Amino acid sequence: MNLKKEFINYFVSLGHKEIPSSPLIPENDPSVLFNTAGMQPLIPYLLGKDHPEGKRLCDAQKCVRLTDLDSIGDKTHHTFFEMLGNWSLGDYFKKESITYSFNFLTKVLNIPLDKLAVTVFKGNANIPRDEVSASIWESLGIAKERIAYLGEDDNFWIAGETGPCGGDTEIFYFRSNDATPKVFDPKDERWVEIWNNVFMEFNKKEDGTIEELTRKNVDTGMGLERVVAVLENVDDNYQTSIWHNIINKIVEISGKPYQGNEESMRIIADHIRTSVFISADYAGIKPSNTDQGYILRRLIRRAIRHAKKLGIDLNSDWIEQVALEVIKKYENEYLEIKENKDIVLNVLKEESIKFNRTLEKGLKEFSKLVQKDQKVIDKDIAFKLYDTYGFPIELTIELASELNMQVDVEGFNAKFKEHQELSRTASAGKFKGGLASSGEVETKYHTATHLLNAALKQVIGPDVHQKGSNITSERMRFDFSCDHKLSDEEKKQAEDLVNNWIKEDLDVTMSTMPKEEALKSGAEAMFVEKYADIVNVYTIGNVSKEICGGPHVKHTSELGHFKIIKEEASSAGVRRIKAILE
Repeated sequence: MNLKKEFINYFVSLGHKEIPSSPLIPENDPSVLFNTAGMQPLIPYLLGKDHPEGKRLCDAQKCVRLTDLDSIGDKTHHTFFEMLGNWSLGDYFKKESITYSFNFLTKVLNIPLDKLAVTVFKGNANIPRDEVSASIWESLGIAKERIAYLGEDDNFWIAGETGPCGGDTEIFYFRSNDATPKVFDPKDERWVEIWNNVFMEFNKKEDGTIEELTRKNVDTGMGLERVVAVLENVDDNYQTSIWHNIINKIVEISGKPYQGNEESMRIIADHIRTSVFISADYAGIKPSNTDQGYILRRLIRRAIRHAKKLGIDLNSDWIEQVALEVIKKYENEYLEIKENKDIVLNVLKEESIKFNRTLEKGLKEFSKLVQKDQKVIDKDIAFKLYDTYGFPIELTIELASELNMQVDVEGFNAKFKEHQELSRTASAGKFKGGLASSGEVETKYHTATHLLNAALKQVIGPDVHQKGSNITSERMRFDFSCDHKLSDEEKKQAEDLVNNWIKEDLDVTMSTMPKEEALKSGAEAMFVEKYADIVNVYTIGNVSKEICGGPHVKHTSELGHFKIIKEEASSAGVRRIKAILE
């Protein structure tokens, strides 16, 4: 059974429109590094904007989550995953949503009722206990003993501190050959969450008060990998058909069985799959020490460390071989995987070579310690070998034991935990997900990117295309295809063109039309395949026409004065402009 296909077909039969997955790297959302859930690209529509495809939507969204990075290596966690979702934007609500989910699980997937349990929101001082959802579940045949009421940490959703919010209901499957307990205990790890239905029925205001929304939305998410494991009756996600070829390739390269080497093989499989998707994204992410590039580097290097642990020859083409299995699996589903295959393989190869050199330096560093006739490798040295040279603590212990040296493992673990806490705190804002800022200033910057794109086409040539953008309330960042550093004259010409169009007070209009019609009319789109069949086209006077999700001002005179503050290289063949509105 093809779960993704079954899911989409089921919801299309119920009047939902299938929309394509958004790119992994979010546009104009500085609050996150990656799209972390199916709802994230749809936030403007969940907040009230009309979606061009209507009120019922469904899709499979590519996601990367890093909150569970330390759990990778177990049976159920992944950094990259596909999230199946269906949405109601002010159309159906709890009864239909719960019934659709129940019928899909029990009638389409034929999951036995006895294997299911649910949680609902127990309420708080402002919001009542969700008896409505509980009674719907009961009417469908879920026993009272299988319905648990949980609090805000488990069964409540809000995008930020304020805004649309509401309780959710989560569906659990008993993943065990043991007899299914009559009473559902959410703390029993044999119960695995497989689907989450969020009911946005309230609005939290800045003063903390809650009001009921007139337009209520439903947002659901089902993890593809987890449910495939349920359907294939395995308790290890990495033993499903999704992973067979990838794991088998690691087994073949290492010459070791999966049993007994599960953790390292899962980490290699997971991290290389995620690295393939990140480096294939049209945003052109390369390994670096900041943002998405840092995560990509960290994932590749962690995979290499575990390859070393398995005794794989790091100077072989093992990493490309594993990546090719990932590419083979996904290239017919995701165009960027097929188009950017060579880029992906090159990124992995180059980073692998760099890291191998770093490991060699680490071995030299280790030799120096031995020459000093030390009997114990203390916590600071063990951590330096890990943090600077990429030595897993196991490698340090192994090398030390060969030389009859001890390692302060306890001290290292304490230092490692402290490092994790610092990293988590520092990156909390980047990884938390949620509401992209779309205030007045950001809306102006968004419109300014369209004008800058049009100006660069006039100054440099028609082959200039937008490659990415990032907007905050302080500035805009715009990446574009260009093979040379812009001269001062070119920057001034682009700046002057934008400011002239602002002074002309051009109208900004929006029309909705089929995507093919929009492209034939000359509308530009950064990544055309990410848009659904019906699109919004924004036209600015006679200077710019782009397929875009918005938001935009009504007249260019609202933008103020445009000023380029920096122009630099972003990656090979891509330049980056940072600009402000004064």
